[in-house]
Amino acid sequence: MGSSGDDGYRLLNEYANGFMVSQVLFAACELGVFDLLAEAPGPLDVAAVAAGVAASSHGTELLLDTCVSLKLLKVETRAGKGEHTEQPGPRSKTPFLKKIEKLTGRGGIHLWSQLFGSVALHARSEGERLQFMQALQDVWSVNGRSVLTAFDLSGFPRMCDLGGWPGAVARSNEIGLQADLRVPILLPCVPGDFFKDPLPEADLYILARILHDWADGKCSHLLERVYHTCKPGGGILVIESLLDEDRRGPLLTQLYSLNMLVQTEGQERSPTHYHMLLSSAGFRDFQFKKTGAIYDAILVRK
Repeated sequence: MGSSGDDGYRLLNEYANGFMVSQVLFAACELGVFDLLAEAPGPLDVAAVAAGVAASSHGTELLLDTCVSLKLLKVETRAGKGEHTEQPGPRSKTPFLKKIEKLTGRGGIHLWSQLFGSVALHARSEGERLQFMQALQDVWSVNGRSVLTAFDLSGFPRMCDLGGWPGAVARSNEIGLQADLRVPILLPCVPGDFFKDPLPEADLYILARILHDWADGKCSHLLERVYHTCKPGGGILVIESLLDEDRRGPLLTQLYSLNMLVQTEGQERSPTHYHMLLSSAGFRDFQFKKTGAIYDAILVRK
């Protein structure tokens, strides 16, 4: 179970991200998902729905899975493949929902509606970058302990929080963790592009909310670079919000995955999906732990 701090942060996070639930409903209405399923002679799989609404297969799958979790759709498994049917209600209320949607935008901008199924990469101003980094620091000041104590890290004397400037994860509760749990000492901050520049040498590389930003190809490229830099016996600690193996929960993680689709080229993944990426890069001894908090932990070794 998560700590009281984790639980409080989870509740605050659910409230703050509540708009995503309505945006899932609005996006499905605007794409015509409910109309398509209602008019179909039988259940439709992801490929058929994607073709019917002229959307990407990947984005459609994320949307449908989230609609199932929200009980807007039902899913049946036939021959190992999920097929979706409409729940009573959304189609009959589509005009009403579209009217409500017009009232929800801020300044007339409906990012989720406009960008669903596409990659939105916007350059941040210096002020926005600093605000983003402070937000990361705040997140890990609450969530850092649960993920850093998920496994015994005492066998890794040098730790690199890769892509985590200013070391938000590794520095969360740093003093207390080192005193109580002998967590490894941090390496100095080194600027650079982890896709191109030489990586710092370390025994443990922390990838905290990094892999969910990228498509599988770029994740594999980064993991292979870490593998070649990492010494035998070293490892990676992956910190992400893990989907269930059937990808139909937890709801908050599904909403995060849709948000990654809107803002980046990435997604949230299941343990099996991460195992595939990590083992393909050469890592072994795959372990994962659901922490009971928002973020979970995966540990692998070279």
